[in-house]
Amino acid sequence: MRDVGRMPLLGIDAADLLCRSARSILSAFSTTPAVTSYVFKCPSRGLCSKLPPDCVNCTYHTNCTYGKPASFSCTARSGVHCLVSQPQTNFNLNLTCQFCWQLDPSHYRCSNSNNCMTVSCPRKRYIATCTVLEHVHCIGNREFSKRLFCNWTGGYKWSTALALSITLGGFGADRFYLGQWREGLGKLFSFGGLGIWTLIDVLLIGVGYVGPADGSLYI
Repeated sequence: MRDVGRMPLLGIDAADLLCRSARSILSAFSTTPAVTSYVFKCPSRGLCSKLPPDCVNCTYHTNCTYGKPASFSCTARSGVHCLVSQPQTNFNLNLTCQFCWQLDPSHYRCSNSNNCMTVSCPRKRYIATCTVLEHVHCIGNREFSKRLFCNWTGGYKWSTALALSITLGGFGADRFYLGQWREGLGKLFSFGGLGIWTLIDVLLIGVGYVGPADGSLYI
C-alpha cells in the first residue's frame, strides 16, 4: 500500500523535471538569435573600419567641431571578425562630426503622410519618423523625428489638368479630373462662369495654386 501511494508522487516529480528541462531549452533557443542576429549583417575578414554601425561599439564624443573630420575609438562586437591595422582590438573610425538628424536627406529614410494637405498657403508640414541607413555612421540616435513638408502624390498630372482647363474648362473637365465635383458641376451648368471662371482656373492651375482634391502634389 505504501508503494502504491508513492507512485503519483514519482509521476509528479518526473513531470516537473520534464517541464523545467523543456523551459530551459526553449529559453536558450529564444535568447540565442537575439544575441547573434547582428552577426549576419557583418562581413568577415574585412577592415573593421568598414563595418556597418550595428557591428561595432564606438565611443562617440560631442567635443568635435561640426562639419569637420573627427576620429572615434571603436571595437568590434562579440562574434564579429574583422581586421585592424594594429595588433590591438581597438580601431579608429573617421567620420564627419555631425548628429544623425543633421545628415544629408539621402542618408536616411522618413515615413510619409497622406493625411496632410500639400496644396496650401503656407505649405503644411507633418512630423515624420526618420531612420538612418544601415551603412551610415553618425553621432546620436539613429532614429529621430523631423518636420517635413507634405509631399505625397495621388497620381494626378499637372500637364493633364492644365490641358483640360484650356480645352474643356468651360464644361468643368479640369475640376472633375482633380476630384472637385462641386466646382465641376458649377462650371458645367454655368458654362464656365460665362468664360470668366474658365480663364481664372487656367491661371490658377497654371501656377499650381489649384491642385487635386485629396491634397496631394502633381506628378
